[in-house]
Amino acid sequence: MTSRERWTVYPLLFLAIGLAIRAAVLPPERFDAARIDTLEAVRVSCREIVVEADDGTVLIHMGRVIGDGGGRIEIKDRQGIDAIAIGTQPNGRAGVVECYDETGQPADCKQPR
Repeated sequence: MTSRERWTVYPLLFLAIGLAIRAAVLPPERFDAARIDTLEAVRVSCREIVVEADDGTVLIHMGRVIGDGGGRIEIKDRQGIDAIAIGTQPNGRAGVVECYDETGQPADCKQPR
């Protein structure tokens, strides 16, 4: 093997070994998420949207949240406790607005004064 051939073959060999080791060492879930600061799109199509605080607390959850029901949006407070939910009932088509008290229990939807 000539020197020129070695300068071609060995870097490719090390690249192949490095890629194989990278795939074996890093878990596959590391490649599932794309992290970006800003996304501009005309249309986004997805099954679920979850908005989290810096500490991982879920603040907003949109999607099919309850069983096989229709769409639902759940808005939570800073501790992750339900505050308001908008969506359809799991067993029907009727739209529902639900309000919760400070403990996350269902309450009447009244405007605070």
